[in-house]
Amino acid sequence: MPLRTNTLTLGADRALYVGELPATGWHCHASPVLLMGLSGRFALHWGAGLAHTCRSALVDAGVEHLFDPCGETVALVYLEPDSPEARGLRGVFQREGGVLPDVAAPVRSRAAVDGRLHAFDLRALLQAHLLEVAPTPLDPRVARSLHALRRPEHLRAPQQGRLARADLAAEVQLSASRFNHLFRAEMGVSLRSYRVWSQVRLAMSGLAVSPRLTDAALHGDFADSAHFSRTFRQTFGMTPSSVLRPLKQVTLLG
Repeated sequence: MPLRTNTLTLGADRALYVGELPATGWHCHASPVLLMGLSGRFALHWGAGLAHTCRSALVDAGVEHLFDPCGETVALVYLEPDSPEARGLRGVFQREGGVLPDVAAPVRSRAAVDGRLHAFDLRALLQAHLLEVAPTPLDPRVARSLHALRRPEHLRAPQQGRLARADLAAEVQLSASRFNHLFRAEMGVSLRSYRVWSQVRLAMSGLAVSPRLTDAALHGDFADSAHFSRTFRQTFGMTPSSVLRPLKQVTLLG
């Protein structure tokens, strides 16, 4: 059982989880993630039998993988797919097949690592060459759609009241199929996957107000706790109780 030293920090386009976690099942999510072993090595499995034991790894959005912390304290940095850092990594991910083991720059102290993690300073955390390429600008039509998707009134609307793909497409004068293709090309994930990811993030942000998982499910507008639990497990490969109940602190960044 993870110790109650785990912390979660949620920002507008990034998130950080630090602590101890159980081994996950196979899963994938709509966000690139940096995995770091803070006290030792962890095991990472992906693809057709590929596995690596390492101290750090980058995993692209949409890549199915299994993460075993091996009892070590770990840090997980999630980047929204439209963040500058995620877009700057797109070319590297495409060349390397979506998973890059042992990517962290050498660090001399845990305090230095913690500072860089909480500052989301990927340039200091990663090997220098990984972020050398400047990210290409996000297509303005997708940027406009993301602005609509992230409006508070949209995030908190009942499922039936949320903007449909056809509405988002019409707003940027595209057919629904063309919009879906553009969204995936720009974000690296489908609109549906991104909606699920955003809903889970919204639920987790509710933990800053109440530690009850039932309240988190309601905050994310899930039908009930069982629906939240199923979606969380599909997203992270773990039950919400094994990840969220041990949290000591949840911080929302402005």
